[in-house]
Amino acid sequence: MSTDQHQDAAATAIIGQKVLSRFEQQYESWQRNVNAAAADYPGYLGVEVSRPTDLQPEWVVVYRFDSVAHLQAWINSATRQRLLAIGDTYLDGPGTQQVVSGGSRPADPLVTVVITHHVDPAHVDDFLAWQRRMSHEEGKFEGFRGTELFRPVEGVQADWTTMYRFDNAEHLDAWLTSPRRQELLAEGAKFNDFRLRAIDNSFGSWFAFDENGKEAPPPSETKTSLAVWVGLYPTVVLLTLALSPLGMPFWLGLLVGNLLSSFLMSFLTMPHYVNRFLGRWLRPPPDEPAARTNLVGLGIVAGLMAFWVAVFYLITTQIWTLP
Repeated sequence: MSTDQHQDAAATAIIGQKVLSRFEQQYESWQRNVNAAAADYPGYLGVEVSRPTDLQPEWVVVYRFDSVAHLQAWINSATRQRLLAIGDTYLDGPGTQQVVSGGSRPADPLVTVVITHHVDPAHVDDFLAWQRRMSHEEGKFEGFRGTELFRPVEGVQADWTTMYRFDNAEHLDAWLTSPRRQELLAEGAKFNDFRLRAIDNSFGSWFAFDENGKEAPPPSETKTSLAVWVGLYPTVVLLTLALSPLGMPFWLGLLVGNLLSSFLMSFLTMPHYVNRFLGRWLRPPPDEPAARTNLVGLGIVAGLMAFWVAVFYLITTQIWTLP
């Protein structure tokens, strides 16, 4: 759990907006203009926009700047105020905003809950102790992936912000509705002035930055090619085995197989198989020696491919002979 505040650390603004359904197209066009304006300001690192989902009823926009000062300059700018005056006509009531300084990158897309607390300065120690108990209990629930606590940002936001993450909405709901959480909320009754928002896992990359606030560098072309190879080989072979009994002509079989492999690679193979085994090699921690990372990564690649070669050799020669 992080409680230190660094004025020179990267800063993130999380903005929630409920948009009137009849104005969604206009809102999207307006939001693109706002994002383009933000990109012209010093320290801008990026922006992400998440549409509403069943879990997340609002539009959520996340701005990332290299410092609190630069983020504050954008938030308070005349340009943004002018744009907000236009965009207000598309919104169903006022939006919400949290600002946090710092933050780490989650290992994979998650469901994130953002909670802001207004804490009396005289009760900060009690609040921190209560948060530690809350975090300890959260960690006992299935799917829990971590929590972060951010102090108020002077001159920008007076509230404390807590973020915790679960691997899916079902596991999150189990915690939110648990009797143990209700007990802890009762224990911290004097901190019940809070606002909670869940952000769906489609928005899990919003903290894809390193500790210095820079966007995490993408893998090299060589690593990317090898990762795709690791995922493509079992996907294509398994699809070929599955489709072969249909007896489709060569040209049609390739057409259908390529379509199915594209979907499987995008939604199953890469996020749930390749990234699980090779994620640390593709995006290693900045302080980890490159030679060791590459050696381990290439070893995993070789091991996975040897496994699949052995499996498919046995299947196609000993168990099943293709027509």
